[in-house]
Amino acid sequence: MKPVDVLAIAAHPDDVELICGGTLIRAHMLGRSTGILDLAAGEMASRGTPELRAKEAAKAAKVMGVSVRENLGLPDGGIQNTPETRAKLAVAIRRIQPRIVITHSQHGRHPDHPIVAQLVRDACFVAGLKKVEPKVAPHRPLKVLHALSFREDNQKPTFVVDISEAFEKKLEAIGCYESQFGEAVQAGEVYPNGEPLHDLIRHHAAHYGSLIRCRYGEPFYTTETMRVEDVASLEVATF
Repeated sequence: MKPVDVLAIAAHPDDVELICGGTLIRAHMLGRSTGILDLAAGEMASRGTPELRAKEAAKAAKVMGVSVRENLGLPDGGIQNTPETRAKLAVAIRRIQPRIVITHSQHGRHPDHPIVAQLVRDACFVAGLKKVEPKVAPHRPLKVLHALSFREDNQKPTFVVDISEAFEKKLEAIGCYESQFGEAVQAGEVYPNGEPLHDLIRHHAAHYGSLIRCRYGEPFYTTETMRVEDVASLEVATF
């Protein structure tokens, strides 16, 4: 398996499409290799089945152009950050060898999501320790990004990715989950306001886009301070 540039790791199939699907699609458009690692099969979902969800996830992966999509098989609704799950996830990270990892916000309404956010951070560190699962060569990603889509109320984004050219394809990928979102007015971290789900997603993306003066965007948070080499090259007008 060739290393991927950007790997999104999320709790359930469809989470990635919602919180950072546009960013993965945009990265693919720019010639970057991308991948998705779903941690659970979604067996606790009110609609559909894990088998159907897996087929929908595979269809969405093709729409987004990802080079690899795997499911770790952790328990839906019961994901825990333990030495065992950290080691299991670390092995997957070593195999896929991402440079950048995207995961959930550290705050969320679904119990699995903030747990996964910390689990991913810890597993990325553990993946660089030689004595943990020593049969697989260590690899530690350069950076972990937390997707703030629909969670901007807890943290101000460190940066926003312009997904204007990728947005309609993001909606197409979300639409692959007919079992989950057919007539939905809420999903994952998306709070309902009476509008159809696609309208909600569009309005949120337009808001994030407005922060960087573009049509559609996806927001991200990093715990580390971002570096700038040339202040004269900075974008986004103040006035």
